[in-house]
Amino acid sequence: MWQSHEGRNTNLHLNAESRRDVMVLGLSLPVFTMVHVIISLIAIVAGLVVMFGLLGSKPMPGLTAIFLLFTILTSATGFLFPFKELLPSHIIGIISLVLLAIACIALYGMKLAGVWRPVYIVTAMISLYFNVFVLVIQSFLKVPALAALAPAVPPAPPSGPVFAVVQGIVLVFFVVLTIGAWRRFRPVAFA
Repeated sequence: MWQSHEGRNTNLHLNAESRRDVMVLGLSLPVFTMVHVIISLIAIVAGLVVMFGLLGSKPMPGLTAIFLLFTILTSATGFLFPFKELLPSHIIGIISLVLLAIACIALYGMKLAGVWRPVYIVTAMISLYFNVFVLVIQSFLKVPALAALAPAVPPAPPSGPVFAVVQGIVLVFFVVLTIGAWRRFRPVAFA
């Protein structure tokens, strides 16, 4: 399920050696996975800075463009991993791409006029949340100390009270900050 974003789709039953033989965009699967992870981390860091900028009513057009571009790339590259069936990670990717399209229209097409300001805030922040949501899942799958706290049985994501509390904290964090950005972000001019 969630392993598809890390190049380890359990539907394909790829072992470590055969994973090196799979190529995506001319890159071995492990190298492509690393590129995908780097793109995702850039999107998350830029998105968090943009989120706090929204709270201070600071538009940050350059960083916002990086956030949107890298978040789009994160979702798009997720579909390039080998898979046999539609997975929950793909559904999140599809929803994220739709939200990002709306965010780009609100920001660049409608210039955040009227209702487009809150539309942009909500769609951009939900897309950022999805990226962080998947980052938390991947952290519990890949970091041994976290994996021990919330074991996963592939293809299911991690579970248990620790995992649920962490994801709950992340969700509350994003809800509170998105509401704050909605109330406080009043850009004078953008884009």
